[in-house]
Amino acid sequence: MGPLKGLTIIEIAGIGPGPFAAMLLADMGANVIRVERPGGSMFTAAYNTKLDVLNRNKRCISINLKQAEGVDTVLALVEKADALLEGNRPGVMERLGLGPDVCLARNPALVYGRMTGWGQEGPMARAAGHDINYVALSGALHPMGRAGEKPAIPLNLVGDFGGGGLMLAYGMVCALLEAKGSGQGQVVDAAMIDGAATLMASTFAANQVGFWTDERGTNLLDSGAHFYEVYETADGKYISLGSIEPQFCAGAVDGRSAPSPPPPGARHVHRRWRGLAAGAGAAFQPHESRDSPRLGRSRRAQRGNPARVRLQRRADRSAH
Repeated sequence: MGPLKGLTIIEIAGIGPGPFAAMLLADMGANVIRVERPGGSMFTAAYNTKLDVLNRNKRCISINLKQAEGVDTVLALVEKADALLEGNRPGVMERLGLGPDVCLARNPALVYGRMTGWGQEGPMARAAGHDINYVALSGALHPMGRAGEKPAIPLNLVGDFGGGGLMLAYGMVCALLEAKGSGQGQVVDAAMIDGAATLMASTFAANQVGFWTDERGTNLLDSGAHFYEVYETADGKYISLGSIEPQFCAGAVDGRSAPSPPPPGARHVHRRWRGLAAGAGAAFQPHESRDSPRLGRSRRAQRGNPARVRLQRRADRSAH
């Protein structure tokens, strides 16, 4: 089930943003066939592949792309597919005999998605890099962190996943929509440095109008405001306070009508904050560690399965 049901997408196995983009497409109903090299990738070879969430809703086939028979097998899949996505360095797919020119010659309606850090062309196209490098040069790393401290590393969420995989999936869906009407495929060139910069559109705009300064840790959303912060609880855990609106801040902090810093002695243990959060309009929430069993339960209680929620809403609209 899903809006992409009936579409077949070939995923040339990689790591990070490519598998994430394919996961998003599979979540929406696409038939994703992951082409994995013999032995698996660096993240799956020594582990149970069933534990890799990025593989969900996909089928997998092992093919040696360094052999002519393997390349012919992929091209046969391409002839009947709607899209292909890959995340190799520029030139790798061409050397394998699976570049966009070859694939589009086999299937002119094919959408060919490409994921790189710097893009397919340009002075840094063939340079090595990782999420932190793309995020840094895009301008997205500088604002993250506390005043007087070095920038904080936002895991690999901004470059690999938000600016990379999510942008690739979005671009491919747009191209698939266009191909449905025109019958012509195209290449979707997604670069993480471009995507990370795009995610900063609102912050860049705020800086241009004087609402946001270049000094990290002094702004509304970067730990510069006491009503948008993380606080330690009495038992050494944390809560997140997000009470930008005065009425929420007043209810969450001290009951007054204007935002004010929390009283120095106002510390409760983590479980007590959890109870208080239920009556605060979600103005603040307990911080849960990755291993906390409450993390999964609380997310499901709030949102359920993300794909199912979105599809249900779509079904609700069609029913009216």
